[in-house]
Amino acid sequence: YASIVPLVVYAVFGPSRILVIGPDSALAPVIAAAILPLAAGDEDRALALAGLLALLVGAFLVIGGLLRLGAVTDLLSKPVRVGYLNAIALIVIVSQLPALVGFSVDAEGFEAELAATWDGIVGGEPDAAVALTGIGSLAVILVMRRLRSRVPGVLVAVALATAATAMGLGSASTPVVGSLPQGLPAPALGGLTWADVGALVPAAAGIALVAFTDTAVLSRTLAARRGETVSGSAEMAGIGAANVATGLLGGFPISGSSSRTPVAQDAGSRTQLTGVVSAALVLAFMLLVPGLTALLPQAALAAVVIAAVLTLVDVRSVARLWRMNRVDAALSVVALAGVLVFGVLEGIVVAIGLSLLTFINRSWR
Repeated sequence: YASIVPLVVYAVFGPSRILVIGPDSALAPVIAAAILPLAAGDEDRALALAGLLALLVGAFLVIGGLLRLGAVTDLLSKPVRVGYLNAIALIVIVSQLPALVGFSVDAEGFEAELAATWDGIVGGEPDAAVALTGIGSLAVILVMRRLRSRVPGVLVAVALATAATAMGLGSASTPVVGSLPQGLPAPALGGLTWADVGALVPAAAGIALVAFTDTAVLSRTLAARRGETVSGSAEMAGIGAANVATGLLGGFPISGSSSRTPVAQDAGSRTQLTGVVSAALVLAFMLLVPGLTALLPQAALAAVVIAAVLTLVDVRSVARLWRMNRVDAALSVVALAGVLVFGVLEGIVVAIGLSLLTFINRSWR
């Protein structure tokens, strides 16, 4: 439901033409930490608390947008945006590598995930059949992209991987997406009290800050690459409206997706009609053919994400910055390192601080 409702609402209120929003793995641990202690093992109460949390996050963001607090994104210079996008690409690729080759890691943070992934590959943990599916799917997508095929390589790779699983060509242990649940998005806010609101306000404020920062930087960076501009305040209000809507209809807090957006961009998306059509198709699959994804290997999805995120890597801009201005190039590298080492929010704050210091230094001189 959090993959359906927000897409439609953002298409109406969101300013970005390319951004795809939805569930985000960076927010998931924070959401869980906020609602699970209050839910006390009650599944229905957990769903209600998740919806309430989305409502509170949305309220913070809508109010921030109306107060034009999104203007802070004007501090994101091009070097910072380039560094951020390269960092996001590396983070997503590393997070998807285990699924691509058939094992899992239990680690948080880029450095820990990278080390665990390396240890897993060197230690021989990958599953041969899963790795063949994942790497083969990635090869199909990249080759068809290189050949400029009119048939989307993503569609071909997913169809072939699903067919291979159906014919029993993979191992019995190959992880698959599984069947989709059925049913329409509906309110699930029963049994809540004002005490629950008070308990969730601090977490909602933190989630709102992280969601806006991540979304705004991604949105403005991709818009700049397309020669467009996006208002930070309008972005804040749009994400807020999407969170309010999903909270009312059985969802949980969402933000801009650094994996889905590149997939949409790679597939040729130009407007928010992409999100509306995607939401309609997901809903149709749930209601009419929920078993369509039952045999879809997770390795194929990892290949789709990795292939799309590769388009975000921008080494040329870093090299161009290095030739033009070493200080700007250093800022880009610092932004990249900051996001990788400290996380998205902290890394961006460090990069913005250094940008301001550089500006003050130049103006002083």
